[in-house]
Amino acid sequence: MTDSLTDEGITEAAFKAACGRYATGVAVVTTLGADGHKEGLTVNSFTSVSLDPPLVLFCLDRKAGSFHGFTEAGRFAVNVLGEDQAELSTHFAMAGVPDKFAGVRHRVDPDGLPLLDDVLARIVCEIEHRYDGGDHVILVGRVARIDLGRADGRPLTYFRGAYGRFADGA
Repeated sequence: MTDSLTDEGITEAAFKAACGRYATGVAVVTTLGADGHKEGLTVNSFTSVSLDPPLVLFCLDRKAGSFHGFTEAGRFAVNVLGEDQAELSTHFAMAGVPDKFAGVRHRVDPDGLPLLDDVLARIVCEIEHRYDGGDHVILVGRVARIDLGRADGRPLTYFRGAYGRFADGA
C-alpha cells in the first residue's frame, strides 16, 4: 500500500519528497540584469514547452536574490550541466554570493549575456511570458540560439535531494 495524503494533509515536506522522486537534469540559468549585474542560479525546473515556436521555461523562486535581475531582464541562457559539474551547480545554488561569476569560467555574448564554458548545451532565449506560479514566477523564453556544447558529455542529474549520474540502459 502507498501513502496517500488528502488536500488537507499535504505538507510542504511531503510535497517536496514526492517531487524529489522525479529525476531531473540540472542547469544554471544566467542573465544580465537591467542594472548591468550578471546573475545566475541553479535550476532543475527547466523544461521544453513547444517546438513551434521553440519555447522553454524555468521556475524562479520569488525569494531568490536574483529574482529582480531575472524578472526585469529581456533574455536568459540555460546552461545544461554535465555529470562532472556538480560543484558548479552547488556554487550557483548558494545564496548571498555577491558575484557568482568570480572564478567561474565563462564568457559574455555581444549583448553582455553571461554564458558558462564547457557545458553540454546552451539555450539562449528572449523572455516571451512571465506567469504567476505561487511562490515562484514561471519564465517562458523563446529560443533565439542553441549551442550544443560538449558532444561527449553525460548529464548531471538530481534525484531525492542528491546529484547523480546517468547510466546507460543494459
